[in-house]
Amino acid sequence: MPVNNNIDNIGSDIINFSLKGVDDKYYTLSDFIEKEIIIILFICNHCPYVKAVIDRYVKFQEKYKNKNVQLIGINSNDSKAYPEDSFENMKLFTEKHKINFPYLYDETQIVAGNYQAVCTPDIFVYDKSRTLKYRGRFDDNWKEEDKVMERDLGKAVELLLEGEGINFNQIPSMGCSIKWKND
Repeated sequence: MPVNNNIDNIGSDIINFSLKGVDDKYYTLSDFIEKEIIIILFICNHCPYVKAVIDRYVKFQEKYKNKNVQLIGINSNDSKAYPEDSFENMKLFTEKHKINFPYLYDETQIVAGNYQAVCTPDIFVYDKSRTLKYRGRFDDNWKEEDKVMERDLGKAVELLLEGEGINFNQIPSMGCSIKWKND
């Protein structure tokens, strides 16, 4: 059953982290200090919603890389209960989809908890002052890219790059629930 994120924390500040990426390097927010916009995506390998849009995220990063927009993928799922979401499988998933942004492992699930992430994908867009400005869906058709009519994330990013506020209704992202550890 799909789960929706919420936008109750719009206006909150970005929360720092130190997480290992599939390239075996550790990343913190200071690695992205020069970026105009940071987009944190809580994703995973097994979720059908993520699988349906992951290639769109790759295209999105390619489109906006020269505009100082940075996507950061974070997998917080319990990999014991969901082995497909293991760190090793994250590396394979990255290769398969040619992921062109850092894909980080939140093994302790602390980062997902701090962000109040609830689903995969859950999208958090921060402006230059590192304030959460957008937490909604990527677009209006996660199943069929050729039927997309509204590109919500792109519209939000364009507004922020122009120094404008988000002037449209933020429709929650829909996906699988974060797979929390039971211990």
